[in-house]
Amino acid sequence: MKKIGWIGLGSMGMPMAKNVLKAGLPLFAYNRTAEKADALSKEGAKALSSPKETAEQSDIIITMLANASAVQDVLEGEKGMLAGLNSNKIVIDMSTVSPEDSKVFAEKVRKAGARFIDAPVSGSVKPAEDGTLLILAGGDKQDVEHVQYIFDVLGKRTIYFGENGKGSAAKLSINLLLGVAVQGISEAMLLAESAGLSKNEVIEMISESAVNTPIFQMKKESFLKEDFPAAFMLELMSKDLGLITEEAEKNHVGLPLAKAADKVYAAAKENGKGKMDLAAVFLELKQGTHV
Repeated sequence: MKKIGWIGLGSMGMPMAKNVLKAGLPLFAYNRTAEKADALSKEGAKALSSPKETAEQSDIIITMLANASAVQDVLEGEKGMLAGLNSNKIVIDMSTVSPEDSKVFAEKVRKAGARFIDAPVSGSVKPAEDGTLLILAGGDKQDVEHVQYIFDVLGKRTIYFGENGKGSAAKLSINLLLGVAVQGISEAMLLAESAGLSKNEVIEMISESAVNTPIFQMKKESFLKEDFPAAFMLELMSKDLGLITEEAEKNHVGLPLAKAADKVYAAAKENGKGKMDLAAVFLELKQGTHV
């Protein structure tokens, strides 16, 4: 049985790693904050002391980290993963990074002799806990098929997009729609409130309309109570929108909604809402501090 290494035990990584354990797969875990890996060891994982050791002891190494700089540190930092790789190993990066970063990481991993898959996910903490994430894969198709049994533990479906970088491009595309959709809901709710409409009735209206969506159903209680506990932190959405606008400029694609949303989410982050759920963009719009 292949040994799985897991690096990154944040709000998404921890429940995903737990699902690997529940599936009976041998798991070796590293986290910069060692207490998280130690906590996972009580459920059957083996906690390790560095990315290098994780790579050495595992056949398939999964990273689930906050951004590209964190992935780079894990690969190249002191006792980094690259030093522990060989031709028998596969690295799967499930972090949200730019397509260009994914290509750079893939090349570094290849130079170390191993194979690389970019496989970011669509879904937040609850789907991560339930094992119902949507996995967006880029890399060699045979490599993806080789690790499909792991993806089946973590998600409800895997969509293969092509070579390295394509999975990351797909993630930016779906997160653009997510960010714009949640801001659109927020603006509709705010317009209705300014007209004196009941929130309950507005929520009922949207729920029964052609523009009802799963994301609205997930967030409607938050809009009703104006309480936004994080399922997907606003600061991460802001980070992704920054990547999206950079990618659009590089590819000479005009994305006016993305640019507008980028500014509002960035302002919300600067104004102290970064650790809230992305739907807290409603509060930013309501307070008018983004103007």
